[in-house]
Amino acid sequence: VQLQASGGGLVHAGDSLRLSCTAPGSTLSSLAVGWFRQAPGKEREFVAAISSNGDETYYGDFVKGRVFISKNNAANTVYLKMNKLHPADTAVYYCAAVATVQDIVVVVYPEGYDHWGQGTQVTVSS
Repeated sequence: VQLQASGGGLVHAGDSLRLSCTAPGSTLSSLAVGWFRQAPGKEREFVAAISSNGDETYYGDFVKGRVFISKNNAANTVYLKMNKLHPADTAVYYCAAVATVQDIVVVVYPEGYDHWGQGTQVTVSS
């Protein structure tokens, strides 16, 4: 499974962005997907995750209602909508995927994922 993350860019504080994760040649409908981010000099941080059926979601502690993950299986895409962006959100954002035994399982640890995308840079200016 090859994942492609896109949608990053340079935005101002307070703006919104929607990141996309696609899997050309594979189907995300059978995979649980997560988003992680990594800022320079910092460890990879969990952002959000969604189950393969799209019904279950989980968010990192810092999200505080600003971030929403969704899944469009027909479009074979997982989205990460981020609102009220802050300079502290500046990082490379990665999507990851894994097949799970049950379609309601969400995976929050990076070690739980088998497939990773290349990442998309998000830069938030003050």
